[in-house]
Amino acid sequence: MKSIDQVISRMDEIVEECKSKKSRIGYFAVLYRRVTIRIREGIENGEFEDNPRMEKLDILFAQRFFDAYDNYINEDSTTESWLHAFDTSKSSGYLVLQHLLLGVNAHINLDLGIATVETMEGKNLIEIINDFDKINLILAELVDGVKANISKVSPVFGFLIQFANGKDEMLMEFSIRLARDGAWKFANLYFIAEDRALCLNERDERIANLASKIANPGTRLKWMVKLISWTEWKSIPKVMDQLEVIAQECAPNQL
Repeated sequence: MKSIDQVISRMDEIVEECKSKKSRIGYFAVLYRRVTIRIREGIENGEFEDNPRMEKLDILFAQRFFDAYDNYINEDSTTESWLHAFDTSKSSGYLVLQHLLLGVNAHINLDLGIATVETMEGKNLIEIINDFDKINLILAELVDGVKANISKVSPVFGFLIQFANGKDEMLMEFSIRLARDGAWKFANLYFIAEDRALCLNERDERIANLASKIANPGTRLKWMVKLISWTEWKSIPKVMDQLEVIAQECAPNQL
């Protein structure tokens, strides 16, 4: 990949593959494509501190998802964090939001720190922190927008979330804002690690454990997840189409 346009073209392919195969991996792919389109707009409008550097980061960041996806499809090894997300996508017993957050969990908590370090190799890591935060802002606003409009594909969850007051993040054991902070801390550790492979594996193990909690939020909440999942739309392509509409409407106009 040499440009963000090539990244978006590959995402288009993955979204269409997921639709044709009726794969729930497509839920995250739709959201992530919209994030990347918004980043491209930001680069074109000069919204980042270093726009060429942001394009490099975006390419490296996306490539980790592409590699994980391709490896999984080809039955090759991939990180445990992505393995949880991909394996869970085969089951109808999870919520649309769980599938989205499992993808976000692997990509932010593991991939973003690595891509950031690769982008800043030989430079001062702190120089990229503001643009790093802007990527997370785009994703956070899109996920928040999806949650706020989730009733279009998940009527019961959409009803319950009105009374959650942020507790939906506790339900799913996940917060994008905490993930951002953790990803930055991991980037700093990975940047100075003598054995980066070991550092990556240890981080992957922790994030895979978090993925397990997202997929299985506990016995007390298991019945609620089942109830909500029964009421959600069953057509995977239609859910993907609706998520695209929601994400497009919720993309931030300014950074």
